[in-house]
Amino acid sequence: MDLQQRIDADLRTAMLARDKDRLNALRAIKSAILLELTKEGGGGGGVSEEAGSRILQKLHKQRMEAAAIYREQGRADLAGEEEVQARVIEAYLPARLSDSELEAAVRAVIAATGATGMKDMGRVMGEANKQLAGRADGAAVAALVKRMLAG
Repeated sequence: MDLQQRIDADLRTAMLARDKDRLNALRAIKSAILLELTKEGGGGGGVSEEAGSRILQKLHKQRMEAAAIYREQGRADLAGEEEVQARVIEAYLPARLSDSELEAAVRAVIAATGATGMKDMGRVMGEANKQLAGRADGAAVAALVKRMLAG
């Protein structure tokens, strides 16, 4: 079952359960997928797994940033809604790498690219982002690459 079919099935389940928070998150995902399909030419097929993962990451990041802003402004009620939606979206993302797995993957990328210093950071980041897409936070990868190349 592809992402779009999973979302549709879960959307029906959330409607029947009258789960408002889950329903809002699933509607946002479905809307973003439909928008992506219209950009791609609106073919009858679904979005690719890579595009689906990118959409989910973007939606998750938006929810987490909005929750942080609401918390800064003292709006815990709105922050809570955003965090609940972020958790729903997170369920559709691939599993995150642990710190040790991330470090091992970055070491492997550095070795594969033959990087020796900070001048190679762009090349390492490009390859790391391809390999770790959806499984690690880009900022965490960048910080780790910078630390490993500097030292």
